[in-house]
Amino acid sequence: MRYRADTISNKERILQTMPPQENNTGREGYEYLPHTADAKFRAYGITIEKAFENAARAMFNVMIDTQPISNKVSERIEITSADLDGLLVDWLSELLYLFEVDTVVFADFSISSLHIGKDECSLSATAYGEPIDLARHRFDTEIKAVTYNGLTIEESSEGWGVQVVVDI
Repeated sequence: MRYRADTISNKERILQTMPPQENNTGREGYEYLPHTADAKFRAYGITIEKAFENAARAMFNVMIDTQPISNKVSERIEITSADLDGLLVDWLSELLYLFEVDTVVFADFSISSLHIGKDECSLSATAYGEPIDLARHRFDTEIKAVTYNGLTIEESSEGWGVQVVVDI
């Protein structure tokens, strides 16, 4: 699915979007990092669930400014993966799949449970957004895939941080 590009370049827009916010319990939000060919971001959260939610926000903001998106549609998502890295990639890939197939742009995410087990990891979540309307929605770029390249998931005293590179 291809969309018309806005006048501001994708690289300019994503490098100025939502820096992480400090609060008294840790970091929240996301930031975009320089990358020569793709889009790279780091998302933060007090909990791992919040870090995964912010990674989804960062990914969608690579494609479109999600601030004007309303929560008209909700999609329940259940994912199981062999490990935590796979769970993050599968979570973002499932959202990208739903965006492409169901033509819904998501802007808000709520992970109700995330389980980290010895043999598998899983999450249950709801994504909120609205149907794509090309008369209203201006897309900057297309994400082809979520990659394992440069993927990191780290816990610190401030909370959790994840780093993701998406192929554009």
